[in-house]
Amino acid sequence: MMMESIIGKIRSLDAYPKINEDFYSRTLSGGVITLVSSIVMILLFISELRLYLHAVTETKLVVDTSRGERLRINFDVTFPALPCSILSLDAMDISGEQHLDVRHDIIKKRIDAHGNVIETRPDTIGAPKIERPLQRHGGRLDHNETYCGSCYGAEAADDDCCNNCEEVREAYRKKGWALSNPDVIDQCKREGFLQRIKEEEGEGCNIYGFLDVNKVAGNFHFAPGKSFQQSNVHVHDLLAFQKDSFNISHKINRLAFGDYFPGVVNPLDGVQWTQQTPNANYQYFLKVVPTVFTDVNGHAIQSNQFSVTEHVKGAELGQLQALPGVFYFYDLSPIKVTFTETHVSFLHFLTNVCAIVGGNSLSLSLSLSLSLSLSLTHTHTLTHFACVFTVSGIIDSFVYHGQKAIKKKMEIGKFS
Repeated sequence: MMMESIIGKIRSLDAYPKINEDFYSRTLSGGVITLVSSIVMILLFISELRLYLHAVTETKLVVDTSRGERLRINFDVTFPALPCSILSLDAMDISGEQHLDVRHDIIKKRIDAHGNVIETRPDTIGAPKIERPLQRHGGRLDHNETYCGSCYGAEAADDDCCNNCEEVREAYRKKGWALSNPDVIDQCKREGFLQRIKEEEGEGCNIYGFLDVNKVAGNFHFAPGKSFQQSNVHVHDLLAFQKDSFNISHKINRLAFGDYFPGVVNPLDGVQWTQQTPNANYQYFLKVVPTVFTDVNGHAIQSNQFSVTEHVKGAELGQLQALPGVFYFYDLSPIKVTFTETHVSFLHFLTNVCAIVGGNSLSLSLSLSLSLSLSLTHTHTLTHFACVFTVSGIIDSFVYHGQKAIKKKMEIGKFS
């Protein structure tokens, strides 16, 4: 008796009273609206499921408080009209650190006028040919002697040797001297320095690799000739090549500051510029933004993004006021961007699914009762409550009709 009383009280709380099926009236308009609502509900559910299965990215801006870090610059640039033998790379920053004629981690590809690769080699001019070369003391190399070539006055110490043309050029660079006539240098003459430059006339160069520099403002540039400091001024030795003009037309295949991360856009990738005057100085001004990307597994990638503006100085033959070359001036932003991948929580997904199912069912009911205008005055929170009650009503309807079907089968003896 007590159990029946409890059940009766629970039944009185039913927010979904049932109506006898004899009082239902099904219409064509109701069927059309039901069909359309079902299609919309399925499409919205699929969209919500895709959002749940895929990660979403949250973006934040914070002040960059990092100190003492390094900056890696990855590059791949093609110069279709500048031979590899005369192309050099320098890097320097506002702290005073300089990397002149960078060679480590750099690869050069000689290419012909059609872009086909002729030769791939590390950055170097070539190896000496030992054919009784001139010794430092003035005599020719004998069979029982160790070769020690002269540096032609550029020796830093008495026992220094310059055994090939490249070592002589490097010694001159450290002294701040220009090598105006390589033919008077025994090593350069034996190696055919000028002859090799003439043979590479009409060729291009693809240079790629990376620089590891201080994380401060600075610049790096590609220019013809070996660089050196003269009276605290950065200059390049162009006299050795015996040329009046240099074509620095170029294509940037890739330029990135740091490692790749999903969604990164490097604005200079694929950019190409063709020189119209005999000489030119092309400048890119880059604003580098530190970036941290964290994936759904918590793995963080420290990288950078950048924006760019550009400027070119052209000059006619013999009128160039600046060094011909391609210059990249970069500065660092004090703001760091953080990207964090996250998944939508299951409870959030469940709430949205309830809103979709309940909202469509509620809209269907309101459409049939012609009271949609009244429902539009509800707040967002009340709509969610209505959606929950609507979904609960759908579940209650399934349970009710299921029980009714089972009871009917039991009455006719077909339930097993």
